[in-house]
Amino acid sequence: MRFLKLKEVMEKTALSRSAIYRKMNDGEFPQSVSLGGRAVAWVESEVYEWMEKCLLGR
Repeated sequence: MRFLKLKEVMEKTALSRSAIYRKMNDGEFPQSVSLGGRAVAWVESEVYEWMEKCLLGR
């Protein structure tokens, strides 16, 4: 399992920071994982799964 930081998620999905958090709040994007303190990350496989769902829905 690999974690992606926000910058990596933004690069892979082409979404802005605000779009990622908005979609998370709406239940349309994988939730972040707390790594301690203020550090958060996303599970890489969950982000890729979300991207695949986007492709299937077009």
